[in-house]
Amino acid sequence: MDSIEHADLIAIDWGTSHLRAYLCQYRQDNSLRLLATSYARGVTKVTHGFEQELFNCIAPWQAHYQHLPIIMAGQIGSSIGWQETTYLPCPISPNMVAQSCLHFTCRDQQLSIVPGLHCSHENNHRDVMRGEELQVLGWLAQDQAHQQGQHLICLPGTHTKWVLVDDGQVKLFKTAMTGELYDLLCHHSVLIQDAHGEFCPHAFASGAQYTLASALGSFIHGLFSARSKQLFKELAPEHATSYLSGMLIGSDVRAAINATEWSFEQLNSVSIIGSNTLSQRFSEVLIMQQIATTRYDVEAITLAGFASVYQQLLVGSPSSV
Repeated sequence: MDSIEHADLIAIDWGTSHLRAYLCQYRQDNSLRLLATSYARGVTKVTHGFEQELFNCIAPWQAHYQHLPIIMAGQIGSSIGWQETTYLPCPISPNMVAQSCLHFTCRDQQLSIVPGLHCSHENNHRDVMRGEELQVLGWLAQDQAHQQGQHLICLPGTHTKWVLVDDGQVKLFKTAMTGELYDLLCHHSVLIQDAHGEFCPHAFASGAQYTLASALGSFIHGLFSARSKQLFKELAPEHATSYLSGMLIGSDVRAAINATEWSFEQLNSVSIIGSNTLSQRFSEVLIMQQIATTRYDVEAITLAGFASVYQQLLVGSPSSV
């Protein structure tokens, strides 16, 4: 590690499956320069305590840089995490999220955890997010144009989030269990015989088109076509996962299009923040419906979110709990 470079903070994206640690330098333009990365186990896989898992992960950085502030986001702030943070109500501004971080001291170091968000829909259904709010903050901070007017952000993943941003505030969001359903159906149903089959664009498009064109309520009936098409040689077993993925993402997109909380006709495009593969899949399905998309690099957006939080923490002097 270059001794000439200096570091200002350690950012921790700590989800259910993985811990991603970023050693960062804070620059005058309020952005973060990434100096190094490190990885460890996610919240549900930690066996010897969160404190030990974290400090084992960042030990080389500590030895070189001594004490640095640590900002954490994700499931580490949930009820199954280290220190539980609150869910802040929407609508909410990025500044309010950063100012509501939970602060505590461990091994003589200052740690902060970003809180989650919650919202209520017209049918009184509640929704929550924890971890994705950091990416929304990063997206807002990345471009001044994002803080004006109405925008829709899609964050595809295990639990896909559709987030409505209005004049710089997170107004509300909706969750779809797209990724989790895909995993369950691939590994615990009769639909898929080869869960590691190769990706087939044609099968994916066919599955997406099925649910995009289906009448309301037919999705649960249509799922079995992933099985029947294989039985009658209309779908190769190794392409069944692609077909199923298309059906699920198509259903997810169709629900977003039919949502009453926003209107796609008033949006210039949908901003997609996620892994390259998932972002590409969601973009393809949205484009099938003549909806423009803009894709963003998830790591760059995540670091921009941490920079936004760190900037606010520099303004105040947090007290420990």
